[in-house]
Amino acid sequence: EVQLQASGGGLVQVGGSLRLACAASGFTFDDYAIAWFRQAPGKRREGVSCISGRDGSTYYADSVKDRFTISCDNAKKTVYLQMNSLKPEDTAVYYCVAGLSLLRVWVLGPGSDDYWGQGTLVTVSS
Repeated sequence: EVQLQASGGGLVQVGGSLRLACAASGFTFDDYAIAWFRQAPGKRREGVSCISGRDGSTYYADSVKDRFTISCDNAKKTVYLQMNSLKPEDTAVYYCVAGLSLLRVWVLGPGSDDYWGQGTLVTVSS
């Protein structure tokens, strides 16, 4: 059974940092792309970052580039999202998503063949 367990959210002040973790199980980690999405109240879901389990290539939304860093520990099957210089507009529920197709997960948008973890809430207070 495929499972994605997201953790690490919390309350932080503007300019602070958090590290999210997405622990994966039930699939061959190296074959998958894993992405972080977020959704704030009343807003559309937004792709934040993605990493390829195959070659480690990384992708970022313009809104988080140079502030967030995605990484993975293949041995632990865990993907991390280090978030620095947090802003109030980063407040959202963050979800991790895994899929075989990086194109679908990151560019086209996750579909029914992809796997979602439960969300973790990040709140940035000003």
